[in-house]
Amino acid sequence: MIDGHGRKIDYIRLSVTDRCNLRCTYCMAEDMTFLPRRDLLTFEEIEALARHLVGRGVRRIRLTGGEPLVRKGILDLVERLGRLLESGLDELTLTTNGTRLPETAQTLYASGVRRINVSLDTLDRERFAALTRRDEFDRVIEGIGAARAAGLAIRINAVAMRGVNDDELPNLLAWCGERGMDLALIEGMPLGEVAIDRHAEHLPLSEVRERMEERFSLVPSLHRTSGPARYYDVEETGTRLGLITPLSHNFCAGCNRIRIAATGTVYGCLGHDQKVELRDIIRAGGEAALDEALDLLLAGKPLRHDFDVARSEPAVVRHMSVTGG
Repeated sequence: MIDGHGRKIDYIRLSVTDRCNLRCTYCMAEDMTFLPRRDLLTFEEIEALARHLVGRGVRRIRLTGGEPLVRKGILDLVERLGRLLESGLDELTLTTNGTRLPETAQTLYASGVRRINVSLDTLDRERFAALTRRDEFDRVIEGIGAARAAGLAIRINAVAMRGVNDDELPNLLAWCGERGMDLALIEGMPLGEVAIDRHAEHLPLSEVRERMEERFSLVPSLHRTSGPARYYDVEETGTRLGLITPLSHNFCAGCNRIRIAATGTVYGCLGHDQKVELRDIIRAGGEAALDEALDLLLAGKPLRHDFDVARSEPAVVRHMSVTGG
């Protein structure tokens, strides 16, 4: 799949639900209205769509949400998608908040998942409860331990926020290094109406890197994944620090992904409303119609997002959990 700007699209972020058992302040409102189950693609439809996309050249699929592991029966879907690793798919991964890993990590590994991202913005339990509006810190730490024991490679994802968690980011990097885990820091993105002042909390990661270099030796790394992180090798820990900078250092020229919401809506860009609807096409049957819709999306895929944290309104009205984090 090639978009209108000549970029090869071989990576799919596939949401299985918009629901989440946490309510992170930068991601969603406290009182969210989630989609009814009937509006979501069934597991059979997701599997069929994934198989079709692999046939068109997709090599990596990341399952997202909301929180993907809260959807009932999700491990059955992971097992089904894992079979595509024998049919052209190179990697099946997922992003999770970690709360369901204690009981799912072993099955994820057995189904072919080898690498996961776990969202964790703080190591302070009270701060975690304030950020997520839930007291689940101990479950997340237990889940990370379970994932390590199962053999899963883990990257911790943390949104860097001025005046919120910027004081502990070097300690978070050290904590990850002690456990053999990479850390990726992310600049907050203006998606959906939330209860925080995004402009006040915005923290360019160039500032964070300078602070990290007071304590760690960071060497630009040749390591790459299918995502947008730019990596640095941390000499003191033998692990890596990734920086995801959608606002301060745009990386759209190398975009290789599209995002599929749990409803079958496909977005060409996280920061735009350009989309096609696949659910009815999938249910009506016919691969030609499916390809026609995908080709339309690729032809109109924006060159770059329009994120601007200084604007009073978000870039798009939908929350991150709707598109797929």
